[in-house]
Amino acid sequence: MNGFTLTGDGVLRSRGRTITEADLVSFSALTGDWHPQHADAEWAKTSRFGERIAHGMLVLSYSIGLVGFDPEEVVALRGIDDLTFKRPVKIGETIRVEAQVDERKPLDDEHELVTLRWRVLASDKLAVRAKIQAVRRVAAGASAPANGADGEPAAAGAPNGSVQAAGAPVIDSSAELYGSQVLL
Repeated sequence: MNGFTLTGDGVLRSRGRTITEADLVSFSALTGDWHPQHADAEWAKTSRFGERIAHGMLVLSYSIGLVGFDPEEVVALRGIDDLTFKRPVKIGETIRVEAQVDERKPLDDEHELVTLRWRVLASDKLAVRAKIQAVRRVAAGASAPANGADGEPAAAGAPNGSVQAAGAPVIDSSAELYGSQVLL
């Protein structure tokens, strides 16, 4: 676990994970996706990308694992919306996740639906963005944090409402999360 839970409303920056050739081969074997862009070095040399690249779903799947949700808090992932693969991830690139709570909706007395703005960076450049929905267990006797007057979740947790993975830098603003060149 990296210390990230869904109780705070700041931005998380995960640890890194370097994509390897073995990752592509394993993912192809598990999924049956042997597209030559991922599996055939000679074919991939003549492709738009000039080399083999990771499967988009491999990158997304690994990004979920990088966050390390607390299993006592996160009951299940429920949905993925607005998924966009912005650029390819090459063998040898390191991916990281930046995530921020975007919205909270009560489901019942014990659970809420939390929507996270999700960005996967490869070599510190945007590779994937999405909105991830997770069902979160609310502590007995506690209510889910209310959204503020501006519709944004009320700040909680670390200073300025930020959440920090152990040893990771805190990123405070959604402008830093999305950057000036990325449009949602």
